[in-house]
Amino acid sequence: MTTPGVQRFEFAYEGGVGRIARVLRLDERRAFVELSATELVARLGPWRVSTPLSNITALSITGPYASWKVVAVPHLSFADRGLTFGTNARRGVCIGFRDPVPGMEPTGRLRHPGLTVTLSDPERFIADVEARR
Repeated sequence: MTTPGVQRFEFAYEGGVGRIARVLRLDERRAFVELSATELVARLGPWRVSTPLSNITALSITGPYASWKVVAVPHLSFADRGLTFGTNARRGVCIGFRDPVPGMEPTGRLRHPGLTVTLSDPERFIADVEARR
C-alpha cells in the first residue's frame, strides 16, 4: 500500500531476468520506485536508494542491457560506480545525481553517481519526476 501523495512505479519483469527476479521474490511488494513531493525511493528487495528530488540532475531512457548486468541483484558499474536495479534486459531509466547516493552496501561508504531502474513505464516515470522538480 502506498502513502497518499506518493506515486509508485513498478518494475517490468521480462524474459529470463524477470523470471529470476520472481524466483528471488523480488515482486511488486519488494521492488518498486516511489516518488513523493520531495523524495525518490527505489527498492529492490533488501537494497534501497533514497534521495531528494532536488539531487536528480538527469533522466534518460537506456537499454538494451547485457542480461548479466540486470539479473535481479544490484549491479555495480566498475566504470563509473553507477548502480542498476534490474528486472529486464530491454530498457529502463538512468537517473543521474548531483551528490552520489548510498545503496549497494550497508555502511553507505560506497556511493553511486547514478541509478538505473528497469520500470514498466519509463516515459511516465520521467514525466512525473520532471513535474515534481
